[in-house]
Amino acid sequence: MPSALRLILGDQLTESLDIIQQADPASDLFFMAEVDQEATHVKHHGKKIAFIFSAMRHFAKSLQKSGFRVRYTTITDTNNTHTLFDEVKRIIGNRTFQRIIITEPSEYHLKHSITTWEGALGIPVEILPDTRFLCSHQDFQAWAQGKTQLRMEMFYRVMRQKTTILMQDGNPEGGKWNYDSANQAPYKGEPPLPQPLTFQPDDITHQVLQDVGSRFSGHFGALHPFNLAVTREQALQVLNDFVAHRLPFFGTYQDAMIQGEPWMFHSLLSAYINVGLLLPLEVIQAAEQAFYAGTAPLNAVEGFIRQILGWREYVRGVYWMMMPEYRQENFFNATQALPTLYWDGKTQMNCLKQCVTETLENAYAHHIQRLMVLGNFASLTQVDPHEINEWFWIVYLDAFEWVELPNVTGMALFADGGKLASKPYIASGNYIRKMSNYCTKCHYDVNLKSGPKACPFNYLYWYFLLKNQEKLSKNSRLRMPLNNLNKMEDEKKRQIKEDSLIFLKKLNNNELI
Repeated sequence: MPSALRLILGDQLTESLDIIQQADPASDLFFMAEVDQEATHVKHHGKKIAFIFSAMRHFAKSLQKSGFRVRYTTITDTNNTHTLFDEVKRIIGNRTFQRIIITEPSEYHLKHSITTWEGALGIPVEILPDTRFLCSHQDFQAWAQGKTQLRMEMFYRVMRQKTTILMQDGNPEGGKWNYDSANQAPYKGEPPLPQPLTFQPDDITHQVLQDVGSRFSGHFGALHPFNLAVTREQALQVLNDFVAHRLPFFGTYQDAMIQGEPWMFHSLLSAYINVGLLLPLEVIQAAEQAFYAGTAPLNAVEGFIRQILGWREYVRGVYWMMMPEYRQENFFNATQALPTLYWDGKTQMNCLKQCVTETLENAYAHHIQRLMVLGNFASLTQVDPHEINEWFWIVYLDAFEWVELPNVTGMALFADGGKLASKPYIASGNYIRKMSNYCTKCHYDVNLKSGPKACPFNYLYWYFLLKNQEKLSKNSRLRMPLNNLNKMEDEKKRQIKEDSLIFLKKLNNNELI
């Protein structure tokens, strides 16, 4: 039987994929490589690199235990060429592989590169579909065809019907598709916040931490403490812990933010799903089973499932349908350089300080911190989409371009003009005051609308609408704030503009804001 070189990427750590299930242990060779090309394509958070490398090394060991032949190049291997193509070429050497097999990469740049390998190597390259996703490229394009607007909510309903998740006799469980209105409560201290499940590094992970610490010391973020799951068995424990202890309250408090509490009731599963240690469907089904067992309410279960079955699949579909042009979207012609506070957390705005500090320490911030604090501020200050996109891609454990780019460009920034979402996700300081306790310890006063002590979100919000009024005038979801803007007295508008320009000048000059 012809032999094949089967390449496993760092976010394809799933034994149920066809590339593994169809392999012949007697003749095929699996290959995995840690290369600078992928670790520094953007300068990823050190904890993120360590997580992926450790998960890769553990996965390679698991393949070997299953009887497969595996060649593995570590980041410190003296023969490492540090690009995937050159590593594949080096491993092939004088061997007579009949073909190279790979599961479709999740990111456009890598898939585009791999499509050139066959000609360069003179060996057929077969790209298998990534069957972990629940909506294929073809099915998403068929759903999108002919639509003047793409909207996640409609896509989500189709996916519910297709998978029969939370469905009864063709109807949504409870009679409604979406229980988001029940999922926006601020957290007042009860019930107690459970601590996430953590793991002590084993010998493999200790070696990875040493390798990453010495080679990528200049990268953003803290490498230690490192207590993440790095095997499928550990990731399953995290899933079970979430379903048992946090899912029941996840829905109600999923939008809440509390100083010093980065985890809240969130699942902390996205990184494990994105690298393949957990399958989306098994995570969805675990949540669904909790509802039918009576251990988690419908609003929590539906809200959690919507993030995976709806939003995750939707952004992946948008990404592949709109790339590579999607990288260039800049609806508001934003040109502000990324403020240095995103790198060091040095700011008097407590909400930003908390979110950046937690990102530095954990390579994690939950979705409201990302969207309504970090993304909101970038939108209101008109940060260049390329710069803020790269930052999000660098700093978060679960960030791969396919999921990061649509979330930031399409949702956080509305830089695609509405291709992905129906409105800009912008807000004044009142939203942050309502959903967090950040404002109580802030240098600025969220109750003030103007002047040097006023919360900058307050005047920046209105200045953004003032500047972009014409572009947003036809957006029905902004009708109320735009009507309020039109009723505003000229003196108030002048004050908003003055406060905003003073603030933006300080920001541009890297002054402490």
